[in-house]
Amino acid sequence: MSRLGPYTEKAIAHFRDPHNYGRIKNPDGVGKVGNPVCGDVMHLYIKVGKNKKGKEIVAQVKFETFGCTAAIATSSVITDLAKGKTLEEAVKLDRQDIVSSLGGLPPVKLHCSVLAADALLEAIYDYLGKNKKEIPKDLRLRHARIEREKKEVGKRYKDWVKIEEEFYKE
Repeated sequence: MSRLGPYTEKAIAHFRDPHNYGRIKNPDGVGKVGNPVCGDVMHLYIKVGKNKKGKEIVAQVKFETFGCTAAIATSSVITDLAKGKTLEEAVKLDRQDIVSSLGGLPPVKLHCSVLAADALLEAIYDYLGKNKKEIPKDLRLRHARIEREKKEVGKRYKDWVKIEEEFYKE
Protein backbone atom coordinates (compact mmCIF):
# COMPACT_ATOMS: atom_id res chain seq x y z
CA MET A 1 0.00 0.00 0.00
CA SER A 2 1.44 3.35 -0.91
CA ARG A 3 1.64 6.23 1.51
CA LEU A 4 0.96 9.93 1.21
CA GLY A 5 3.30 11.44 3.76
CA PRO A 6 2.70 9.68 7.05
CA TYR A 7 -0.73 8.38 5.96
CA THR A 8 -1.79 5.51 3.72
CA GLU A 9 -3.88 6.19 0.63
CA LYS A 10 -6.83 4.52 2.39
CA ALA A 11 -6.55 6.84 5.40
CA ILE A 12 -6.40 9.88 3.11
CA ALA A 13 -9.41 8.59 1.15
CA HIS A 14 -11.45 8.27 4.37
CA PHE A 15 -10.35 11.77 5.40
CA ARG A 16 -11.21 13.38 2.06
CA ASP A 17 -14.50 11.54 1.60
CA PRO A 18 -15.62 10.25 5.00
CA HIS A 19 -18.20 7.49 5.03
CA ASN A 20 -21.35 7.90 7.13
CA TYR A 21 -20.65 11.49 8.15
CA GLY A 22 -23.47 13.38 9.87
CA ARG A 23 -26.09 12.96 12.55
CA ILE A 24 -28.87 10.44 12.91
CA LYS A 25 -32.16 12.01 13.85
CA ASN A 26 -33.41 10.42 17.08
CA PRO A 27 -30.51 7.98 17.49
CA ASP A 28 -30.89 4.89 19.65
CA GLY A 29 -27.44 5.47 21.14
CA VAL A 30 -24.83 8.23 21.20
CA GLY A 31 -21.15 7.95 22.05
CA LYS A 32 -19.25 11.14 22.89
CA VAL A 33 -15.49 11.04 23.45
CA GLY A 34 -12.62 13.46 23.20
CA ASN A 35 -8.95 14.05 23.81
CA PRO A 36 -8.04 17.45 25.24
CA VAL A 37 -4.36 17.02 24.48
CA CYS A 38 -4.90 16.97 20.72
CA GLY A 39 -8.38 18.55 20.71
CA ASP A 40 -10.19 15.72 18.90
CA VAL A 41 -13.90 15.34 19.69
CA MET A 42 -16.02 12.49 18.30
CA HIS A 43 -19.75 11.92 18.42
CA LEU A 44 -21.01 8.62 17.06
CA TYR A 45 -24.71 7.88 16.56
CA ILE A 46 -26.36 4.47 16.10
CA LYS A 47 -29.74 3.09 15.15
CA VAL A 48 -30.31 -0.49 16.21
CA GLY A 49 -32.30 -2.98 14.16
CA LYS A 50 -32.58 -6.74 13.90
CA ASN A 51 -30.99 -9.16 11.46
CA LYS A 52 -32.76 -12.16 9.89
CA LYS A 53 -31.93 -14.24 12.97
CA GLY A 54 -33.59 -11.67 15.25
CA LYS A 55 -30.31 -10.45 16.78
CA GLU A 56 -29.83 -6.75 17.41
CA ILE A 57 -27.47 -5.12 14.93
CA VAL A 58 -25.98 -1.72 14.23
CA ALA A 59 -28.43 -0.92 11.43
CA GLN A 60 -27.27 2.65 10.88
CA VAL A 61 -24.23 4.53 12.15
CA LYS A 62 -22.98 8.07 11.59
CA PHE A 63 -20.41 10.34 13.14
CA GLU A 64 -19.42 13.94 13.63
CA THR A 65 -15.77 14.54 14.40
CA PHE A 66 -13.82 17.69 15.05
CA GLY A 67 -10.21 16.68 14.61
CA CYS A 68 -7.23 15.85 12.49
CA THR A 69 -6.86 13.61 9.44
CA ALA A 70 -6.48 10.50 11.60
CA ALA A 71 -9.48 11.37 13.78
CA ILE A 72 -11.74 11.75 10.77
CA ALA A 73 -10.35 8.67 9.00
CA THR A 74 -10.72 6.45 12.08
CA SER A 75 -14.25 7.75 12.70
CA SER A 76 -15.17 6.95 9.12
CA VAL A 77 -13.70 3.46 9.17
CA ILE A 78 -15.28 2.47 12.51
CA THR A 79 -18.69 3.21 10.98
CA ASP A 80 -17.89 0.92 8.05
CA LEU A 81 -16.67 -1.81 10.38
CA ALA A 82 -19.69 -1.58 12.73
CA LYS A 83 -22.52 -1.30 10.22
CA GLY A 84 -24.51 -4.53 10.01
CA LYS A 85 -22.65 -6.17 12.90
CA THR A 86 -24.50 -7.59 15.89
CA LEU A 87 -24.04 -5.54 19.03
CA GLU A 88 -21.91 -8.38 20.43
CA GLU A 89 -19.64 -8.24 17.36
CA ALA A 90 -19.52 -4.45 17.34
CA VAL A 91 -18.29 -4.13 20.94
CA LYS A 92 -15.37 -6.40 20.06
CA LEU A 93 -14.07 -3.98 17.42
CA ASP A 94 -10.92 -2.37 18.70
CA ARG A 95 -8.15 0.01 17.71
CA GLN A 96 -6.22 -2.74 15.95
CA ASP A 97 -9.20 -3.49 13.68
CA ILE A 98 -9.37 0.20 12.81
CA VAL A 99 -5.63 0.62 12.21
CA SER A 100 -5.49 -2.56 10.11
CA SER A 101 -8.45 -1.45 8.02
CA LEU A 102 -6.66 1.82 7.26
CA GLY A 103 -3.39 0.05 6.44
CA GLY A 104 -1.68 1.69 9.38
CA LEU A 105 -1.42 5.05 11.12
CA PRO A 106 1.55 7.10 12.24
CA PRO A 107 2.43 6.06 15.83
CA VAL A 108 1.67 9.55 17.15
CA LYS A 109 -1.89 9.20 15.78
CA LEU A 110 -2.77 5.76 17.20
CA HIS A 111 -4.77 7.42 19.98
CA CYS A 112 -7.35 8.41 17.35
CA SER A 113 -8.16 4.74 16.77
CA VAL A 114 -8.76 4.32 20.50
CA LEU A 115 -11.14 7.29 20.46
CA ALA A 116 -13.09 5.87 17.52
CA ALA A 117 -13.43 2.46 19.18
CA ASP A 118 -14.47 4.15 22.44
CA ALA A 119 -17.10 6.26 20.66
CA LEU A 120 -18.73 3.10 19.31
CA LEU A 121 -18.60 1.42 22.72
CA GLU A 122 -20.19 4.45 24.34
CA ALA A 123 -22.99 4.53 21.75
CA ILE A 124 -23.78 0.86 22.38
CA TYR A 125 -23.54 1.36 26.15
CA ASP A 126 -25.91 4.34 25.85
CA TYR A 127 -28.40 2.27 23.83
CA LEU A 128 -28.35 -0.66 26.24
CA GLY A 129 -28.67 1.60 29.28
CA LYS A 130 -31.54 3.66 27.86
CA ASN A 131 -33.42 0.48 27.03
CA LYS A 132 -32.71 -1.21 30.37
CA LYS A 133 -30.98 -4.10 28.63
CA GLU A 134 -28.24 -6.19 30.16
CA ILE A 135 -24.83 -4.60 29.71
CA PRO A 136 -22.08 -7.22 29.35
CA LYS A 137 -19.37 -7.11 32.04
CA ASP A 138 -16.60 -6.28 29.56
CA LEU A 139 -18.58 -3.33 28.20
CA ARG A 140 -19.30 -2.09 31.75
CA LEU A 141 -15.58 -2.25 32.58
CA ARG A 142 -14.58 -0.45 29.38
CA HIS A 143 -17.24 2.21 29.99
CA ALA A 144 -15.91 2.66 33.54
CA ARG A 145 -12.40 3.23 32.12
CA ILE A 146 -13.74 5.85 29.71
CA GLU A 147 -15.63 7.57 32.53
CA ARG A 148 -12.52 7.63 34.75
CA GLU A 149 -10.59 9.22 31.89
CA LYS A 150 -13.34 11.82 31.38
CA LYS A 151 -13.24 12.73 35.10
CA GLU A 152 -9.47 13.11 35.00
CA VAL A 153 -9.78 15.27 31.90
CA GLY A 154 -12.45 17.30 33.67
CA LYS A 155 -10.13 17.98 36.58
CA ARG A 156 -7.17 18.90 34.41
CA TYR A 157 -8.93 20.72 31.59
CA LYS A 158 -12.00 22.39 33.12
CA ASP A 159 -12.07 25.19 30.57
CA TRP A 160 -11.67 22.79 27.64
CA VAL A 161 -14.52 20.59 28.84
CA LYS A 162 -16.81 23.62 29.22
CA ILE A 163 -15.98 24.82 25.70
CA GLU A 164 -16.53 21.33 24.25
CA GLU A 165 -19.90 21.01 26.02
CA GLU A 166 -21.05 24.41 24.74
CA PHE A 167 -19.90 23.64 21.20
CA TYR A 168 -21.81 20.36 21.03
CA LYS A 169 -24.98 21.32 22.90
CA GLU A 170 -27.86 19.34 21.52
